[in-house]
Amino acid sequence: MSATDIEQIRAYMYVIGTGVVVFLFYYYIVYIYRSEKKGIKDYEKYGKLALDDELDSKPLEINPKLDKEKKE
Repeated sequence: MSATDIEQIRAYMYVIGTGVVVFLFYYYIVYIYRSEKKGIKDYEKYGKLALDDELDSKPLEINPKLDKEKKE
């Protein structure tokens, strides 16, 4: 195997790797969009967390385990 063969394999692997990363990135964007449309998650409130980050702020989500312990 010569140096040009190795460089050609590296180039193919780079293109394939870049394609996989781009595919995963767009898949993640579609996943977030669909879950927000279905009402499974509200990612907008997580974005507001950076603006409203104080000790006396109310929690974004209630932890069911903690809620169960308080009732008992």
